[in-house]
Amino acid sequence: MDCPKCNALMEPVSYGGSNTTIDRCTQCHGLWFDLDEAERMRGEWMSELVDNGDVAVGKVNNKITDCDCPRCGKKMDHVKDAEQPHIGYEACTEHGMYFDAGEFTDYKYDTLLEKIIRLLRR
Repeated sequence: MDCPKCNALMEPVSYGGSNTTIDRCTQCHGLWFDLDEAERMRGEWMSELVDNGDVAVGKVNNKITDCDCPRCGKKMDHVKDAEQPHIGYEACTEHGMYFDAGEFTDYKYDTLLEKIIRLLRR
């Protein structure tokens, strides 16, 4: 499988906590999660260690929003996370989601400000 952002080879990376294997780009270190894997790993202790790419490279690649699903080749949607709208990732409704380097770690952790804003909205 090739990276939807930089077209480099994706390699399987296992996380022992949930026995989950995801795909990480060998060049830009973006992460591909099959359906439900990101949510499952979001709650796992130390799962952010799979997100070992350069955040600066991730921010540059985040500007690329026109990319194809690495599984089916269809255009993916650029999605803003409902709880953390500053996070934008690419998603294929049939196969999964792609996070640029650093985005999964951000997705996993709410800042204090984000928690306060969410409380105020309720």
